[in-house]
Amino acid sequence: HALGARLNLHPLVVEDLYQTRERPRVESYGEYLFIVLRMLMNPTAEMTIASEQVSLVLGAQFVVTAQQDVAGDVFERVREQLRNGGRLRESGSDALAYALIDAIVDAHFTVLERVDDEIDGVEDAIVRDPSPTALRDLHAIKRELARLRSSIWPLRDVLTRLERAETPLIAPETRVYFRDAYDHSVQLIETVETLRDITSSLMDIYLSSISNRLNQVMKVLTVISTIFMPLTFVTGLYGMNFQHMPELAWRYGYAMVWAVVLVLSGVMLAVFRWRRWI
Repeated sequence: HALGARLNLHPLVVEDLYQTRERPRVESYGEYLFIVLRMLMNPTAEMTIASEQVSLVLGAQFVVTAQQDVAGDVFERVREQLRNGGRLRESGSDALAYALIDAIVDAHFTVLERVDDEIDGVEDAIVRDPSPTALRDLHAIKRELARLRSSIWPLRDVLTRLERAETPLIAPETRVYFRDAYDHSVQLIETVETLRDITSSLMDIYLSSISNRLNQVMKVLTVISTIFMPLTFVTGLYGMNFQHMPELAWRYGYAMVWAVVLVLSGVMLAVFRWRRWI
């Protein structure tokens, strides 16, 4: 509140700086711009992307940032440039705001590269052994891509408004850089849509692999059942124990039944292999 009073910020802006569930947007208050973005970072835990809100107030001589969590961010490169001096330190506040926003955009690329690596690992697992674990990982990746998509689309809208904003707070030479950041956001959207298509294809591959495995099992069981059908008939026929069955009193009847069973099994296996059913 003291900073807001010092910079003559609107009470609604000061209030929104405290909020962590604001939608990404750009609002003009005449002497300054209020910008809300989502910052993504690679996490330490698997299959979870760290996301937090970053608010910027861009004035003619200042840039105020408010972060949801101070434990970490993607601005270390900007801090190093400010410490080492150079063009960024000599530029205006609009250049500093662009540098911060560009760091947020670049962090999205880093997260997408990690998700792409995760997709490659799941794809190898599905091709090698389509297990329920691979399916669970695939669903986790789809959820992360949905979060990325919900973050990148508003980011593009914010960059569009900054590029086209009719305000003296953004110099014409800086507006070109915002246009470049907008192009990067479009590339992010295309990458996310491509990864979403890949995950959908992997889901189809998983289901096809499971269906093919089930078909192989059913084929083996069907072959075994088909072979045992005539064998069951033969053993059932001679297991009726009627008194006047001539083969029951034959000395070699038992051996003959085994011979018939083995010949039938061999013939059926040969026919199945000849028809390429096994």
